[in-house]
Amino acid sequence: MRIALALALLPGAAFAQVPLALPQGCDAYVTIQMASCTVSHSFTCADDPEGVQRRVDLDEEGVTYFGAIDAETQWLESTHIRSGHSERLAPDPADPASFTALLSTGVDNFDFVTLSEEVGPTRYVGGDSLTGETVQIDGVTLDRTRYSIRAIDADGTEMWASEGYEYIHRDWRMFLSGLSTFTVPDGTFEADDSPVEFIFPGEPGFLSPSPKHGCGVVMSSYAGPVAP
Repeated sequence: MRIALALALLPGAAFAQVPLALPQGCDAYVTIQMASCTVSHSFTCADDPEGVQRRVDLDEEGVTYFGAIDAETQWLESTHIRSGHSERLAPDPADPASFTALLSTGVDNFDFVTLSEEVGPTRYVGGDSLTGETVQIDGVTLDRTRYSIRAIDADGTEMWASEGYEYIHRDWRMFLSGLSTFTVPDGTFEADDSPVEFIFPGEPGFLSPSPKHGCGVVMSSYAGPVAP
């Protein structure tokens, strides 16, 4: 919670043209500029268990999301600023997400529940698969994946569903968003959250709070799912 509070208090990008200051004991290893007017920073913290990594996303108005995953890419905790809710992984998932299984077999299905004081329990069911394609974006090699996911509330009602293509970085043990189709009660929309630039420590733009790509266009107001 200390880290969550510190990130929630980060200033908006419009007011902070200096590098982002992470909580004490935390070190970022990559900044990713996305196509969707989002800049994302991945970091680790000394007080976390081994394999845990964290991420904070910002748009033109400031922080939109922060969360943590483990070495198998399980969603440990997520905070969605626009929708005003947080989630944490419930114990004993029926089918935990496994990055190791995805790499070794090319397919990983999952079935787990998150708990939220604001929205209650949510069950997530879906899967990821490697397409066999690799791509290079800004000099970084990524594997392309296909995914599908459904979010189901405590009454068994589907809240939203999404499918599309993402990327993984094998060494960083992380997923990166790509082209997605979301289905919500009000209809269907598409999003392109693909990475455009990878910026590393010591390079210009590392820990920048300001997104660069896809800004200044009309964005969807749906405060929906964000994959860690």
